[in-house]
Amino acid sequence: LSQILTLVVEELGLFYHRDINGIGLLYSLLQAPWLQSLLKVADVLRESPSSSDSRELRHLLRGPHFKALLSAHDTVAQKDFEPVLPPLPENIPENEEAMRIVCLVKNKQPLVHSEGTIIFKLIPIGDRTVSSHTMLFVRAMADYWPQQDAAIPCADAGLPFKRGEILQIVDQSDSMWWQARKASDSSRCAGLIPSNHLLKRKQREFWWSQPFMSHSCLKASQSGFRRSMRLCRRKSHSIQFSCYSRCPSSCYHTLAAPYEEVVRYQRRPCDRHRLIVLVGPSGVGVNELRKQFIRLNPSMFHSPVPHTTRHKKSYEENGREYFFVSKETFESMVYSHSFLEYGEYKGHMYGTSTDTVKEVLDAGKICIIDLEPQGIMGARTHELKPYVIFIKPPSRTCMRQTRRNASILTDYYVNLKYKEEDFQEIEESAAKMEEQFSQFFNQVLVNDDLHSASVQLLSIVRRAQDEPQWIPAAWICSDS
Repeated sequence: LSQILTLVVEELGLFYHRDINGIGLLYSLLQAPWLQSLLKVADVLRESPSSSDSRELRHLLRGPHFKALLSAHDTVAQKDFEPVLPPLPENIPENEEAMRIVCLVKNKQPLVHSEGTIIFKLIPIGDRTVSSHTMLFVRAMADYWPQQDAAIPCADAGLPFKRGEILQIVDQSDSMWWQARKASDSSRCAGLIPSNHLLKRKQREFWWSQPFMSHSCLKASQSGFRRSMRLCRRKSHSIQFSCYSRCPSSCYHTLAAPYEEVVRYQRRPCDRHRLIVLVGPSGVGVNELRKQFIRLNPSMFHSPVPHTTRHKKSYEENGREYFFVSKETFESMVYSHSFLEYGEYKGHMYGTSTDTVKEVLDAGKICIIDLEPQGIMGARTHELKPYVIFIKPPSRTCMRQTRRNASILTDYYVNLKYKEEDFQEIEESAAKMEEQFSQFFNQVLVNDDLHSASVQLLSIVRRAQDEPQWIPAAWICSDS
């Protein structure tokens, strides 16, 4: 073999001096020392008698597993890794740490145990076109924790959020998973959230998987706006509402809208003022705070005059303390959905009508009312555009100090001092309100001191009227 190679080199040398194309390259190749050594090794192996060991070694070296091992070694040595990830986008903020999440998740739940249709989505590498559509902003009406969601493609890429938070949807092309970021921190990278359809399905599945429990939702108080009676320890004669209409957080009908589209709203000077709604548990001082707030500027702040079916007293005037109407008229107003809130106390009906609220707003004043949390939905209209403020109780130590000389008026007109169980009831009621209605709260105010809380409330109300706020997009569409 070496002799044949020598003859080939000599003949190529003749052509090399004639400058024939390609001969120079082949001539240099055949004169390479490594090729000469390799050919000599081949001659030695061919001339020497083969032993059983050499035959076994040759068989091993020609095996596919050994060849694959050598190929893998060469790939790693050359750092020829796949896939080649695209470069990071140029619009990532410099002060933020860029992180690319690439992972292969393998758990003890193989696909053979999966039910229903399994969809694999393949995304080609390349520059994705940026949507030219206007960004969509939504208010989360439910909580979501990606670390507790087994269906999310990558939990680390998920975006956790709580009810009431404003989210900016940057990509909703996928029917199951959207990309979003929190509006309060738009510099952060977007994360995965369930689509409207997927989150609604998850809520429905969770709702049906829960064991049957007795009705535990907040019940509307009989006394309505008469907050001084709401801590009375009397027998239960309150109006029972069906769970279907009074469970915004847990019942089936509320799962229809896990996201609420919102827009930024700036009230114009010629527009009505926004309705101010105070919500809080009995005993936290909502009614007292409302009265104290109105005293700050009675010509600007006003509450609507309620309706009642009781008889007018000698010192009262129709339309000043109450609108005195017959029971038939009151029932007709109930059937026509004229009340934001109504209830029965001592055999007489009391209610706050929508028309009286509009009259205050049409007069150019700021209308402030206190509602049971169940009445929030009735007030959320494009005409009223309510700004809901949750009055939260302070710590139990603070309540003991501020209510040390306060008392409760019972059905028997007996003043009783606050007890420890009263404070516990206030805390539990406040926690339940936040759990069920926090997605509707625009602001939370702790009533630790009446004067201080009134000043804070004044600042909140001014911001609600003068500064841009997030409101449901349906309110703007209805106006136009």
